[in-house]
Amino acid sequence: MTPILRTDRLILAPYRPEDEEVFVALLGDEEVCRWMGQDCVPEEQIRAIFQAILNEIYAKNMFDVWAVWSEGVYVGHAEIKKTGNVDGYEMIAALVKESRGRGVGNELVRGLLRYAAETLQLNEVYGMVGAENAASLALGKKLGFTHVRDVVADDGTVTKMLVLPTGNSRHPDPGASPAAVPVG
Repeated sequence: MTPILRTDRLILAPYRPEDEEVFVALLGDEEVCRWMGQDCVPEEQIRAIFQAILNEIYAKNMFDVWAVWSEGVYVGHAEIKKTGNVDGYEMIAALVKESRGRGVGNELVRGLLRYAAETLQLNEVYGMVGAENAASLALGKKLGFTHVRDVVADDGTVTKMLVLPTGNSRHPDPGASPAAVPVG
C-alpha cells in the first residue's frame, strides 16, 4: 500500500477519485509530457491511466504512486517503480508549471530518495531525464546523480539515464534532507 510521506513543505499521498482533474491537467501539459519523454495522449487515455492507478496499481500493490501537495495545492506527481527502462527502480517526478523553480523538485526528490533507502531498502535509484531538460539535469547533478548512458529513441530524442546510490551513509547532504517517512 502506497504510504503517505511528508517533507518540510510537501505531502505525498495516494491519489483519491476527486484528484482526477488535477492529474489530467498535469499529464495533459505538453511541456510535462516532453520532459517525461512521452507523447501527449488524448484526455480519455489520461483518464484511463488515472482509473488504472486507482483500480489496478493500488489494488494490486504494484508500486508507489503519489499525488504531491503543498499547503493543500496539487504541485505534482511522483512514482518509484521497477521498470524496463533501467536495471532496478526508477524514480519519476513531474511538477505543475507554477511549482517549478521554487525548490519543490529538490525537496520532492530528496524525500523520495529517503523513502527509497529507508523503507524500500533500495541501494540505488535511477532517473530518466530528457537531454534538453537543463533544470532536471542540474538538480540531478546537485543531488549526486551520475550519468550511466544516453538512450536514443527512434525519433532521435536523447534521454539521460542517471543513477544515485541511496545507502543511508550515501544520502546527499543527509543533515539537510527532509524527513520522508510513512505516516498512517
